[in-house]
Amino acid sequence: MSQFPYEGWSFAGAREPSRFGACQLDDAPGVDHAVGPRGTLCGITGRPLTTYRHLFAPSAPHSCPRCTDLAAAAPTQPSTQERLHDRVLAAAPGEVRDALLAALRRGAAVRLWLDGPAATLTAHYARLGELTEGAGAAAGALASAARPGLAEVEAGELRYLVVLPDDGGAPVVARGPRTAR
Repeated sequence: MSQFPYEGWSFAGAREPSRFGACQLDDAPGVDHAVGPRGTLCGITGRPLTTYRHLFAPSAPHSCPRCTDLAAAAPTQPSTQERLHDRVLAAAPGEVRDALLAALRRGAAVRLWLDGPAATLTAHYARLGELTEGAGAAAGALASAARPGLAEVEAGELRYLVVLPDDGGAPVVARGPRTAR
């Protein structure tokens, strides 16, 4: 039996639809548009709009039909596993890093990914005392970064912790046994 639930899992098969922010025109409320860097996907620019803190939902009945079509035609994006894999490639070579990369290529679950001003949360979720390999380096990376990112991956009976420095430095990878929370 495989230790991962998805036989044949691949980065190509796990790509995700593009996501866009939602907005409404101030002078024509009630219709959600997909917003990108240059205005709405349907081509509306230069008109006052209100951008919302949620994503555009193409299937919603109040969504602009043209934005819906263009959002569906947009290129797909890498999965969470692929994005983390690409970041972990910059970590120091070693057996723990290589095992994590292999697990991500097989679809291991990324259970948590924190970025931004969340130092208290990263310290809480790191659970450094449970790590058996790389805990010291992970603790040092957490302590030295002003706004560290943190990812947690579960693969079989193992839990991997990835500290993602906010300055673009190399990630630090550690691991230990999975424990019940």
